Amino acid sequence: MVVKAELEKLGIRYVDVKIGEADIIENITPEQVKQLDVALRKSGLQLMDDKKSIFVEKIKSAIIELVHYTEEQIKVNLSDYLSEKLNYDYTYLANLFSEVKGITVEKFYLTHKIEKVKELLVYDELNLTEIAFKMHYSSVAHLSNQFKKFTGLTPSYFKKLKNKRRGTLENV
Repeated sequence: MVVKAELEKLGIRYVDVKIGEADIIENITPEQVKQLDVALRKSGLQLMDDKKSIFVEKIKSAIIELVHYTEEQIKVNLSDYLSEKLNYDYTYLANLFSEVKGITVEKFYLTHKIEKVKELLVYDELNLTEIAFKMHYSSVAHLSNQFKKFTGLTPSYFKKLKNKRRGTLENV
């Protein structure tokens, strides 16, 4: 909505605006680009015209959608999923991502999976077995090992810390 509003303010005609993309009908002047960039930055957004950065954002969006907004388990591995979704060879995608972000696609994916696990632990609606199943881990042990590797804590200890903090706040 912010992007649409700013495009309209500047009189820039567009066909469609989606997350990370705006389909502009006409060529815009360098001055309009600068004004749009300034306006978007005020709203916490950034104009990207670098093709590599744009493509990396597409990779990030695909991973975030997969981890945070898709309920069903993917039937293929991450590399096949990204290749199919973005229509590029995974090696190219992985190299580009690492070059621009400074971390591997796999590490970005696993970091988001662990963040989602933390969220599910905090909500306290599912037990660890259910979380492992929901997040497509082969076992609770695999989830626990990966969680500890990324956070330095076991999932149970993380959950206890959350409950301890909550108890302290209730006494205030």
